[in-house]
Amino acid sequence: MRVDHVGYAAGPEGLQATARRLAAQLGVRTVDGGPHPRSGTRNVVLPLSDGSYVEVAEVLDHPVADKALFGRAVRARSEAGGGWFVWALTVDDLDAHAVRLGESAEPGVRRRPDGVELRWRQIGAPGLREDPQLPLLIEWSGPATQHPSAIALAGGTRLAGLTIAGRPERVRSWLGLPPEFAVERLDFTFVDEAGDPGLRAVTFQTPRGPVTV
Repeated sequence: MRVDHVGYAAGPEGLQATARRLAAQLGVRTVDGGPHPRSGTRNVVLPLSDGSYVEVAEVLDHPVADKALFGRAVRARSEAGGGWFVWALTVDDLDAHAVRLGESAEPGVRRRPDGVELRWRQIGAPGLREDPQLPLLIEWSGPATQHPSAIALAGGTRLAGLTIAGRPERVRSWLGLPPEFAVERLDFTFVDEAGDPGLRAVTFQTPRGPVTV
């Protein structure tokens, strides 16, 4: 498994302006990702150089957004001013994780503006509902060239670290990892904060040096 993407809910300035602001900070391009019909949201993608990406999302004025967990999560974070709200890991054995966790893998689909349809399955309910320190687990369908990180040149910017309000032992246990498991090339910092758990900050290594958002 590896970090697939980090999700940022658009602020009061709206989706495009939020995405342009982040892209300027990171020295990357913005790519229109299209709508998520199952969650009532749409996104802009910021491709990174390590096969991951930043997903900037906004909720649409559509009834499905009030029913879908992802849509409700985006709306809640945007109404609080915008910011990080989720992180996701890609795995190649999603069914095994679903059995181990007693969760259901939900299908996802969106069509890019260039007409390419992206499909995936994910386990996301715990991280979007009651325990936001937990990541989404994603298994993509289709060729690697369709992954959101492969849309455009990333300019040499990559993920360098995640700061999460929560407990590392909780995350490792949920992922089925041993207590001694350690991640290479990516720094995880867990902080004990009052209030809700979840993703608090993301550090990127850019050609101009490290940037923390």
